[in-house]
Amino acid sequence: MRKGQLFNSDIYQVLSKMGHTDQIAIGDAGLPIPDTTLRIDLALTYGIPSFMQVFELISQEMQIEKVILAAEIQEKNPQILAEIIERISQIEQIQNNKIEIIYFPHEMLKKQTHHCKAVIRTGECTPFANIILQSGVIF
Repeated sequence: MRKGQLFNSDIYQVLSKMGHTDQIAIGDAGLPIPDTTLRIDLALTYGIPSFMQVFELISQEMQIEKVILAAEIQEKNPQILAEIIERISQIEQIQNNKIEIIYFPHEMLKKQTHHCKAVIRTGECTPFANIILQSGVIF
């Protein structure tokens, strides 16, 4: 048995195969997932697991160089945005590098999920709680 904190074998497998600039998305319960993109469905019920629980764990397991958020999160979900920004700040200190934050209109973010290695669906039921994480390199 692995000693790390990530137990989900599907997520672990995707992360282990990611290279520089590959992307993975974490979405709320309502984010549409393309049929051509791997769906890792963690949603159990309203809010379980939360978006932030999943984001925090995934961010411990991968080197992140860029994040993409829906521009609408700034107005429609400032609480989750503040939590994301705080976590990104923590990651920057751990990784000792700056993480680029890009805001796309929500429709563009949904289209970008076609290019992701996987979309992880959470039980989050707050608006625009979606993120695309782009892999960096550890050297």
